[in-house]
Amino acid sequence: MRRSADELNKMRKAGKVVAEMHEATRAAIRPGVTTAQLNEIAADVLAKRGARSNFLNYHGFPAVICTSPNDMIVHGIPGSYVLREGDIISVDCGAIIEGYHGDAAYTAGVGEISDEAQRLIEVTERSLWAGIEQMKKGNRLNEVGRAVQRVAEAAGYSVVREYVGHAIGTEMHEEPQVPNYWPGTPGPTLKEGMVFAIEPMVNIGGFETYMLDDGWSVMTEDRQLSAHFEHTVAVTDNGPEVFTA
Repeated sequence: MRRSADELNKMRKAGKVVAEMHEATRAAIRPGVTTAQLNEIAADVLAKRGARSNFLNYHGFPAVICTSPNDMIVHGIPGSYVLREGDIISVDCGAIIEGYHGDAAYTAGVGEISDEAQRLIEVTERSLWAGIEQMKKGNRLNEVGRAVQRVAEAAGYSVVREYVGHAIGTEMHEEPQVPNYWPGTPGPTLKEGMVFAIEPMVNIGGFETYMLDDGWSVMTEDRQLSAHFEHTVAVTDNGPEVFTA
């Protein structure tokens, strides 16, 4: 769906709130902090900006952010987990302003992390930006996934298949989906005013996953590290515009 100038402006505002949630939570990440405390910090930003959470109560999800450490890929529930030196943690945040959604994620190290973990984080973020570069009017949507996959696999990593990016607007998850790999068909043509959440999930090992008994937390099957980055991005006449940076 193509969004009007007014709709895009509302999504920019939602994106700014998400960016502020990132800034506030990232500043708090250190050994000894719990994932519940990160959730409280993000909730404070939402309250301060008069925004609503699109995560809280989404299909019963109990928090305003997802916190996914180490071999957890996505959708971790904040709680009593205490961050430890050497962990990596993915933090996924969302906000609603005037009915329009923003959604973005980052992965950060806790204290000093291994070179391997640092490289995974850097490659995953680079794969996100490679995908964003494809968000140009006239391109085909699945070129995003081809670009993500090329960067991740060139580094020797794998790209998660079951969980993908998505269109976004008056709902957090709208069609069409945005695979982070080449699915074999080029997908729809990108037009000005379309908005998507691009979100590569990249694993050091294989791309296979399993879900914990909580019904949310998605893990790497081989228990190796995973990283996740995401931005909400609009297609404009001047190329991609990132709302959540």
